[in-house]
Amino acid sequence: MRSFRPLPRRFYMPSAKVVAPALLGHWLIRNTSNGPCGGPIVETEAYLVGDPACHGTPGLTARNRVMFGAPGHGYVYLIYGFYYCVNAVCRPPGVAEAVLIRAVEAALGEEIMRQQRPVDATRDLTNGPGKLCVAMDIDRGLDGADLCDAKSPMFIARNQAVEKFRKERGPVVTGTRIGLTKAADLPLRFYLAGSAFVSQRRWAGAYADMKIMRTWRKDGPFYRAFELGKSA
Repeated sequence: MRSFRPLPRRFYMPSAKVVAPALLGHWLIRNTSNGPCGGPIVETEAYLVGDPACHGTPGLTARNRVMFGAPGHGYVYLIYGFYYCVNAVCRPPGVAEAVLIRAVEAALGEEIMRQQRPVDATRDLTNGPGKLCVAMDIDRGLDGADLCDAKSPMFIARNQAVEKFRKERGPVVTGTRIGLTKAADLPLRFYLAGSAFVSQRRWAGAYADMKIMRTWRKDGPFYRAFELGKSA
């Protein structure tokens, strides 16, 4: 059985724009009555102070109070009256920033997640913020969960081989956030291009990035993911 140790609270002290790419490759774990489930994070978005799209911008409310608390806690909110989204709170208390976890690879407890979200393709279990919350049974009851405690119902664990994982699934692509009408042009979305679990790809920009980095090759992970995306 794999042993998981949570990331320390100091990991979440910097700005969300620093924490968001740093979370890629580390594991989001949900402790359920049937055992743990989850997997490595492969897509994130940062929400910052002064950012019109950040839930903390209007000030402290009953909904966003966790964002103004200590870093390293989970902020869970409801969207469209049905789906939940999970975030990692960043910065010292009183400074409301967070990282939205948009996708994880379903690497642990797949059968547990399939009970919550029956799908044909494994990648469809957790390749989106609402999907992963359904599969991992994350709702407002987990708002405020301590992400730095392995006994918490939800935490983020350090991947001891994170650099290897990023190299295998990389490169890291930076782009604009998805589904926003405010501050939609800010480059605050980060994902591992070689992972099939990424929710959406903007192929033209990603392809250009890859040409610049000279890592476009038919035996590479990005090419395989690109072909998969074209056929999805």
